[in-house]
Amino acid sequence: MRLSRALSWLCVLTLGVVVFSTPAAAQSVNRAAIDELNEQLLYVALPLTLFVELMLVYAIYRFHNNDDPRPTIDDPALEVTWTAATGAILVFVGVSGFFVLANPYISPAAAGASDGGDVGDEMEVDVLTYQWGYEFSYPDSNVTTSETLYLPKDTDVTFRLRSSDVIHSFYIPDFGVKQDIFPSQETVARTQPTETGTYRLYCAELCGSGHSRMQADVVVLNQSEYDDWLDEQRGTGANNTTAPDGADNTTSPDGANATDGANATAASVARPA
Repeated sequence: MRLSRALSWLCVLTLGVVVFSTPAAAQSVNRAAIDELNEQLLYVALPLTLFVELMLVYAIYRFHNNDDPRPTIDDPALEVTWTAATGAILVFVGVSGFFVLANPYISPAAAGASDGGDVGDEMEVDVLTYQWGYEFSYPDSNVTTSETLYLPKDTDVTFRLRSSDVIHSFYIPDFGVKQDIFPSQETVARTQPTETGTYRLYCAELCGSGHSRMQADVVVLNQSEYDDWLDEQRGTGANNTTAPDGADNTTSPDGANATDGANATAASVARPA
């Protein structure tokens, strides 16, 4: 009796935590879609987990002293019901996952962005990666920066990603954005920031001895603050580039400075037709 009562209270407590907990606000449209999918799957997985665990505890408690075990009696109705319920759950998980993967922010190819399709009023940022840093170019504004990526809030952004040397990655955990970047190939990532603040950008592919310091800040500003920042950059001169910390001490295999090499590559690499 005490065991059953304790299990009942445990179930009630667990359900209460899930139902009444308030998740943190998502920082981008991508993150919101991923969090919503996780929440849907949690509501399906939690009851199943509790049911299976309760049945396991019951079987252990009910039959642990059974000195005369007997084979389980066949129950076709139960087997059909259990199989059908499992199939329905798998279909739900598959459909839910498909709609998230088909989201143009999660899979840019779904919107034709990777084929050079019309992106409408989207803002574009060209991202050049190199050992070991990022360079961000804003073609519409003739501004280039390193170390910090500035984005306006509530604006669709398309990142066109290139690598000047080895495989790198463009990973912003708070945005739910992760895209590998390959040499001699342009890849695309998309997002729409929904919360102002400063976030971290990482390389998630082991790209050499300086991989651990290949990071950058992502600063999301209100539209007016972003416009002021652009005006300030134009006032200090176009192509305002700041080398990442420690980049001036890093040399490429031929002895050239890594930042100089990246800038030279940026000038020589043309976007595919």
